[in-house]
Amino acid sequence: MLLRRVPPEAYLEYSTEIVRTLDGFHQISAIRSAVFLSEQDCPYEEEFDGNDFCATHLLLKAKGRPVGTLRIRWFAEFAKLERIALLPCERGRVGLRVLLATGFEIVSRKGYERMIGQIQSRLWPVWSRTFKCRLIEGRPAFWFSDYEYREIEIPIPSHPLALRMQEDPYRIIRPEGAWDEPGILETSVARSQSDEQAA
Repeated sequence: MLLRRVPPEAYLEYSTEIVRTLDGFHQISAIRSAVFLSEQDCPYEEEFDGNDFCATHLLLKAKGRPVGTLRIRWFAEFAKLERIALLPCERGRVGLRVLLATGFEIVSRKGYERMIGQIQSRLWPVWSRTFKCRLIEGRPAFWFSDYEYREIEIPIPSHPLALRMQEDPYRIIRPEGAWDEPGILETSVARSQSDEQAA
């Protein structure tokens, strides 16, 4: 997916996590506010557009400090890559590739084989050098929040462990992205198999 692999040593400095808590959401909101509201002068109601609580958010940290984020929304045939934001001190560094690699892995694991993105037209040279993508033919540029945008398609390789309907039921109820680790609900099995019945 990425045109340059993430060097293994990058994971000594960077980590990514799926946002599952209010604190995590505050961290991604702070990054997006710094980038989109402050740098790009985007109005608050346009940046926080009503889609945040129906999406998956990733938080990038550099040595424990929040420095980047992206958002993924899920549709019938594709996932949508959105709201990629890095603090200025992180631009041009390997952290972006760490963040994207994690996002692509989650999308692939969920069985999706393509994504779309709506990118600022001026950033096409950056994205086309970062990961495999193409401008979607027949889709003209369009405008919102004072910038011109283009749509791109991102092919996602099939994952050998893509989650299917026939998965173990416990795997399906585990927290998003942590499908290979026993989840909190599995600890309730012993209690749930007792002879006691609900009132």
